[in-house]
Amino acid sequence: MAIPVQPEWSPRIGWAELPGKVRAGVEQILGSRVVEATGQQGGFSPGTADRVLTAAGRRAFIKAVSPQLNEHSPAIHRKEAAIAAALPAGVPAPSLIGTYDDGEWVALVLSDVEGRHPHIPWHAVELHLVLDALLKIARTPLPPELSGLPPLEAELTDPFRGWTRIRSDPPEDCDPWVLRNLDMLGQLAERGLKDVTGDSLAHTDVRADNIIITATNGAVLVDWPWAAVGAPWVDAVSVLVNVHVFDPGFDVDALLRTHDVFSAASADNVNAFLSGLAAYFIDAARQPPPPGLPTVRAFQQQQGEAVIHWLRGRLTGSAGPLH
Repeated sequence: MAIPVQPEWSPRIGWAELPGKVRAGVEQILGSRVVEATGQQGGFSPGTADRVLTAAGRRAFIKAVSPQLNEHSPAIHRKEAAIAAALPAGVPAPSLIGTYDDGEWVALVLSDVEGRHPHIPWHAVELHLVLDALLKIARTPLPPELSGLPPLEAELTDPFRGWTRIRSDPPEDCDPWVLRNLDMLGQLAERGLKDVTGDSLAHTDVRADNIIITATNGAVLVDWPWAAVGAPWVDAVSVLVNVHVFDPGFDVDALLRTHDVFSAASADNVNAFLSGLAAYFIDAARQPPPPGLPTVRAFQQQQGEAVIHWLRGRLTGSAGPLH
C-alpha cells in the first residue's frame, strides 16, 4: 500500500461544542473570557484541542473530553494532568495552568506553545531538534514527584508479546516474512523487554503530532499521559520509526550511529525494541477501533509495516520496497 504524506486523524469536537459549564470553568482558571479558539489537528482523541486567547490577552491550550466521546479518555486526561504538574522545569513540555474536572468532563489548561508540528515527510534539521530535546529529557534527573511512574518494561510486557497472539491467529495479509520468522521475532521482543529498563523519563508516544517545533528553533513534547521510566534512547528510536513511516528512504540508521541520544543503545538493543514495537502495532491494528477513534487502527497498521520494513532491512541487509 502507498504511504500517505499525512495521517488521517480522528475527528474532534471544538471549544464551541463544549458545555457552557466546562467553558466557564476553564475561563475561571484563565481569569478571563475566551474570545478566540482555534482547533488543532492531530492525534486520536475525540475531545477538544484548542489554542485560545482571552479578553485579557492571555493564551493557553485547552484539551477536554467526556466519557460520552470515549469512555477511557477522561481517565487519560487525569493521568496527564498529574504528570504535567510534576514535570521538571527543564523538560521541554507545556506547563499545567489548571484542571477542570466535574466528574464527567475533564479539561486541561496548559501553557500555549507558539510553533507548529514538524514537516511530514520529516526534515533533517527538525529531526535533529527533536533528538536534542529528547537527549535533554534523558539527562534530566527524575524528580520525586514522578517516582510513581510505571517502569517501561511493565508497560510493554503485554504489547511486546503480540507475536504469541499473531502466531495463534495471524492477521489477514500478514507479511510472509513475519510468518516465517515468528520464532526469531518473538525472541527479539522478549529481549526488548529487558533492554528498555532504565531510570530516565520516557514520553513513550513521541510522533510528529505530539511535537511542536518552536519559533526559536527548539522542540517541545506535548501529550504526556503515557509517561514511564526506562532506557534513555527509547523515545528517540520511536521518533525514527515515525520518520521511516513517511520517508522509507531517510537514513535513520546514520542517526543511530551519530547522535548522542543513542549512545547507550547497541544495534541489538534497537533490533529487539523494534521487534516488540512491530508485535504491538501489527497485533493491535486488526482489533476493532475504539469508540470515537475510527482512524487509529489504520495508523497502527502503517506503523507496523514501517517497523517491520526497517527491522527486516537491519537484519538482512535489504528490506525491499515498502508497499
